[in-house]
Amino acid sequence: MKGHRASVAIAKARSKNNTSICVENGQALSFGRTPTHVLNAVESFELASVDDALGWIEKSRDDMTRFMLEMLKIKAVNPDGGGKGEYQRALFVKKWLEDIGFKVTRHDVEDKRVPEGVRINLTSILEGQDKSKTLWLAAHLDTVPEGSRDLWATDPYDPVVKDGKIFGRGSEDNGQAIGSTLFTVKALKKFSLKPKMNLGIAYVSDEESGSKYGVIPLLERNVFSPTDIAIVPDTGTPDGSQIEVAEKSILWLKITTKGRQVHGSTPEKGLNASRVGMKLAIQMDELLHAKYTATDPLFDPSVSTFEPTKHEANVDNVNTVPGLDVQYFDCRVLPSYPLATVMKDIEGLKSKLEKETGATIELKPVQNEENTKPTPTDSVVVQKLKMALKKLRGIEAKPIGIGGGTVGLYFRRKGIQTAVWSTLDDMAHQPNEYCKIDNMVNDAKVFVHVALN
Repeated sequence: MKGHRASVAIAKARSKNNTSICVENGQALSFGRTPTHVLNAVESFELASVDDALGWIEKSRDDMTRFMLEMLKIKAVNPDGGGKGEYQRALFVKKWLEDIGFKVTRHDVEDKRVPEGVRINLTSILEGQDKSKTLWLAAHLDTVPEGSRDLWATDPYDPVVKDGKIFGRGSEDNGQAIGSTLFTVKALKKFSLKPKMNLGIAYVSDEESGSKYGVIPLLERNVFSPTDIAIVPDTGTPDGSQIEVAEKSILWLKITTKGRQVHGSTPEKGLNASRVGMKLAIQMDELLHAKYTATDPLFDPSVSTFEPTKHEANVDNVNTVPGLDVQYFDCRVLPSYPLATVMKDIEGLKSKLEKETGATIELKPVQNEENTKPTPTDSVVVQKLKMALKKLRGIEAKPIGIGGGTVGLYFRRKGIQTAVWSTLDDMAHQPNEYCKIDNMVNDAKVFVHVALN
């Protein structure tokens, strides 16, 4: 017999001296040292079970697609992006897990900005052979807003399937990870396959805005142990050949410039905050790129980056000189440079410009995340992924560092060896975001292999 059905036909109970009882269809056949042919039969059935699980995942692509289409219709925009959060999406995922027999723990974090007053985080564990530690698969439930609707070919919250892709906001970031990891644990449960160590899934909130209501409080509550390991499917390449083991430091800076608002025909009576803000932005851009020039080949891109991004509206009409200007910089800094040094340089430019213009400038870090020690390239979690990718895809995966921020940073701070990996076309935060169904299916197969080997 094949797969899990063979477990009814053949079983063994081995003692310390290698004796066993062999059972066939409920009848004891022998007592003594385990015959070689029985051991071989057991090993064959175990391998067949793994193959059955992988085959079942392949046949489940329609079910995976249906799950994604249902989930992506539930808006989960982060409150910092003007949304109501991921509460309803979390309830949907929780029910789905419970319906297939998993016990799910809900971890609420108070957030008065959302209608329900809390942000939901979910964890569930499939017991492994080694119960002292857990391999976590961690994905996030929240999304960024859709941006300009004019740039979308379809409704970002009414997902569609076209050319083997699922289009919709949050499909790749991070819906694909939720789909692949859910069907990973479903496959293992269906075929009664026991992971080498506990296999945990964690679906967290607020990843898109610093994780203050997500993985950070969960780590503070000791939901995860330093002896655990983690895979975060939140960045990747089209062929899955890169495993992220390090992240740059992140500084998001809000710059508020205050001048004096006047009529556009008498600018000499006022102080144009927009002009002063633009000057500071240009000076920052030039200084930071000229000074912080170190490269690190582990990272892609290999340099620190400093980008002016968001700009808040100032005045509503053309003929008014603005007295207030609010803009933002997104800085991704290599580990060789402390963020405090970067801030000191920016503060120097700010003070000089205030004296020159008479404007008041306020610098407020929106996110200030210093990098932490990278995951060793020879760590268990990296080697497990490399082995799976070699076996299933025939590729030699390469450890890298990235400029993007993931929950992997916070796991590493806890001492948890973490690899950030998936197979992606890098559509995160873009209009017409999509995930490839093939990527979701094949990533689930990799996670099954990692869990069992």
